[in-house]
Amino acid sequence: MAKAQDLVERSLVVFKPDAVQRGIVGELLQRFERVGLKIVGMKMVMPDEDHYRAHYEEIGKMITRRGEQAFRYNLNYMMTGPVIAMVLEGVEAVPLVRKIVGPTEPKAAEMGTIRGDYSHMSFGYSDAKGMGVPNLVHASGNKEEAKEEIALWFKPDQLYDYSDLSEKYTR
Repeated sequence: MAKAQDLVERSLVVFKPDAVQRGIVGELLQRFERVGLKIVGMKMVMPDEDHYRAHYEEIGKMITRRGEQAFRYNLNYMMTGPVIAMVLEGVEAVPLVRKIVGPTEPKAAEMGTIRGDYSHMSFGYSDAKGMGVPNLVHASGNKEEAKEEIALWFKPDQLYDYSDLSEKYTR
């Protein structure tokens, strides 16, 4: 049986350029806070190609899984503006964040998820247009990936341990 403290996780969430440029960051962030996830780190950044290569290939294996062209499309999309990176903490945070965000392909996302409510593009359409899929949010895929991604995006002194009021009811 797992110990309660072992079930408290951290997940990387990145609001992508389309979320920032559409001015819906507050609405999206509110969804995570309402379920009791706690922000333990947050910043606006505009990473370079090397950072995205480390994120999407060294950790996420995007080129390995989908090919160099898909990576290039995504890289061009991600470099269209700043992003907001954050670390959220909570009980089984990684799968909870994924549930809130919805599947990577917006077309497949159910209503009620971020991607289902705020985006609709398909991989086929984006490939035909030669562009990345504007799907608003990146969320860590599993606990191991989350740890690697958080280490890439945040220095230890940029993450904070504190108690918030919702923990009384969510932990």
